[in-house]
Amino acid sequence: MVDFSVWDIFRNLLLAARWTVGLSLIAFIGGGLVGLALLLARLAQRPGAQRGVAAYVQLFQGTPLLTQLFLAYFGPALVGLNVSAWVAASLALSFGENMRHVVGPQALRIAVPPTVGFLVQVIKGTALASVIGFIELTEAGTMITNATFKPLSVDACVALLQFALCWPVSAASRKLERSFQRGH
Repeated sequence: MVDFSVWDIFRNLLLAARWTVGLSLIAFIGGGLVGLALLLARLAQRPGAQRGVAAYVQLFQGTPLLTQLFLAYFGPALVGLNVSAWVAASLALSFGENMRHVVGPQALRIAVPPTVGFLVQVIKGTALASVIGFIELTEAGTMITNATFKPLSVDACVALLQFALCWPVSAASRKLERSFQRGH
């Protein structure tokens, strides 16, 4: 057993949190760009555009994020490409998970899609990326728990950091949504 102080645990988790934040930002920006492109395609008066976007959204809404992560990570190997866990997780979160929040029927009714919880969901989605070897905050917590045998201390630190990441984003999203609702 390795003897870690609470500060050692927290410091190591802070280092892992940067990967959670980085992946979340990539997924948020990538998903926003994909969502914008799909929204513009949906609004375009081109033949088949509406059906193509609807099929894309249904495909990604109808498959679990875990399946999307596995396909993004192991799928390219079928054609001889080696994809890192970082790239696979970025692609899966950008193209898949965000579609549950970015493009939907609501996006056509209002000028700005609902944002409450969007980035929070992305942050939570990064935890699932550990199944393909991406080490982020939650996975780092598991590894530290296995080394220290201090699950309560480690999990409390993970929860505190997750809250510190999610609460300000969620509060800002609610405020932004309220300001848009007043404008309409």
